Amino acid sequence: MNLLITGAAGNLGSNLARHLIETNRIAQPPHNLKLLIHHNNPPQAIAHAPNVTIHRADLADPATLKTPCQNTGCIIHFAGVLFAPRPEKFLPETNTLYVKNLVNAALEAGVKKFILVSFPHVEGESTPDHPAKGVMPTTSPISTHARTRLAAERYLFEATTNTQMTPIVLRPGMIYGSGILMIDAARWASHHHLLAVWRKPTWIHLLSLPDFLVATQAAIESDTARGIYNLGDDSPLTLQEFLDAATAHWGFHKPWRMPAPAFYAAAALTEAFAAIFRTRAPLTRDFIRIGMASYVMDTSRMKAELLPELKYPTLAEGIHLF
Repeated sequence: MNLLITGAAGNLGSNLARHLIETNRIAQPPHNLKLLIHHNNPPQAIAHAPNVTIHRADLADPATLKTPCQNTGCIIHFAGVLFAPRPEKFLPETNTLYVKNLVNAALEAGVKKFILVSFPHVEGESTPDHPAKGVMPTTSPISTHARTRLAAERYLFEATTNTQMTPIVLRPGMIYGSGILMIDAARWASHHHLLAVWRKPTWIHLLSLPDFLVATQAAIESDTARGIYNLGDDSPLTLQEFLDAATAHWGFHKPWRMPAPAFYAAAALTEAFAAIFRTRAPLTRDFIRIGMASYVMDTSRMKAELLPELKYPTLAEGIHLF
C-alpha cells in the first residue's frame, strides 16, 4: 500500500514511519511510505530508508496537497502545531482547517482510507465509572484543543459520507515511551526539581508507544476497520500517580503539589513572554485546561478489532520504556 504520513518530521509521525520501515523488512510486499513535511526534515535514517519518499507541502495551501495525495491508499494524519502561545488563535486553523484541506484533497485524489489521530478529550470529562465510549459527543468540550479536534473529526465523517473513502479516528490516551516529548520534558523538569502537579486527582488513560504503533498499523492494514477507536491500556490511573511512579523510576523527588491557580498564572506568564520575544510556549492556559480534564476510555472495540493483546497492559510492565 502507498501510505502518506503527515507530520512525518514530528514526534509520533516519525515514530510511526520508523516502525513501518522496520516492518517493511519482513513484509511482502512492503508498504511505500510518503512522508509529508513542511519546514523540518525527518531523521536521516528515515528519509533515506528504502520505499520512502519525501513530500514538502503546506496544509494551509490546498494546491500543494494534490501531488502527495495522488496514488495514495491511506493517509495517517498527525500534523499540527505545538508549543505556540495563544492556541485559541491558531488551533481553529491548524487542528480543523488543515484537516479539511487534506480530506478534500484526499477525496479528489481517490484515497481509500483516512486515519485521523485525535484524543479522548473530545468527549469531555470521563472517569472509570463513566468512561468515554468512542462516540460523537452532543456537548462541546471546554478546551480549544479538544473543540477544534472534534470539529475536524466531524468534518471527516461528514465529508466521507456516501464516498469510497473509509474514515477512521484513533483516540489514544497519553502515549509514553522513549523519545516522547512530554515524557522527556517531565524527566528534565524532575531532574531540575521543577516538576509540579495540581492537587486535585486527574484520571488519565495511558498507552505505551509500541502498543500505539501496532494498533495504528492494524488500522492501516485492516479491511474492515471504520469509525472511532479508543486506544488505551488496561489500568487507568491518576496523573498524580503516574508522575509519582515516573519520578521514582528516574530516582528523582516526587512532583511538587501546587494549587491550580498557580499553573494558570505560570502559563499566562509563559504565553506573554513567548508572544513578546517570539519564542516557544511549552505551557499555555489551554494546555492546562485540557490537562486538568480527566479521561478514561472504554477500549473494548480496540481489543476486538485492532489490538487483542497489549504488550504493555499496565504501567508496571511498560515503565522501563522511559
